[in-house]
Amino acid sequence: MGKTYGDWLRQQREAAGLTQEELADRAFMTRSHIAHIEAGRRVPSREDARRLDVALGTGDVLSSFLPQDDEESIAEYFDKVRVLEQQAVVIREFALAYFPGILQTKRYARAVLGSIFPPVSEEECDRRVVTRLERGKILEDPLTPAMWALLDETVLRRPVATGDVMAEQIMHVVHLAEAGRIRVHVLPFDVGHHPLAHSMLTLMWFEDQPPLAYTEGGYMGRLHDSPPMVQKWQHLYSLALSDAMPLKDSLALLAATAKEYEHHD
Repeated sequence: MGKTYGDWLRQQREAAGLTQEELADRAFMTRSHIAHIEAGRRVPSREDARRLDVALGTGDVLSSFLPQDDEESIAEYFDKVRVLEQQAVVIREFALAYFPGILQTKRYARAVLGSIFPPVSEEECDRRVVTRLERGKILEDPLTPAMWALLDETVLRRPVATGDVMAEQIMHVVHLAEAGRIRVHVLPFDVGHHPLAHSMLTLMWFEDQPPLAYTEGGYMGRLHDSPPMVQKWQHLYSLALSDAMPLKDSLALLAATAKEYEHHD
């Protein structure tokens, strides 16, 4: 969808005799954000589309191009999120059941994907594994994005794979944290109920656009761009993080849990 939308936006902008900079000024956006949309690298939020319609005098045409919220599957939503991850300068993840995809190892990702229902073909499983590994490559940049991973203790304790695979996955996260590439905090069982107990959450900040939040639970995923809603999720994340274990204690628990898995094999 992104490239088709971008082509149409460029045609409307050029028909109006506007440069990207001029359209950005009218729509209260940045030139680089307009450029990303026109190139198909970014799908506009609903609020972006509304402002573009106003700036170009196109009624609600650009807004109507966007699927309704209930028309998109988790996979379709996450296609957008995956693109946004590449552009984020800060990412904060909360994981409720599995390690975040951006941190998953190949064998762990395959085990997780192999447990979903209804099952997917081996070819589709391979494609999704490759996608997750590609997402993790953004951490090869030593500085950007800055990343926090907040993990419910369930993520460590539920053996979704064999002991050696679990140990490998956990130590992968430990090594990233010890290298200073990510911050990781465990939300222990003894905290009890917490503000994020029903949904996984990804928060993203950017240089050239407002922050976004992505939530996922059950078979539903949603990308939030409304400032009040994004602020709500940021607040809930901060509350949960305040109950989590410090970095040093979290790493000690992760390493100890990895050893337990190694001994179980």
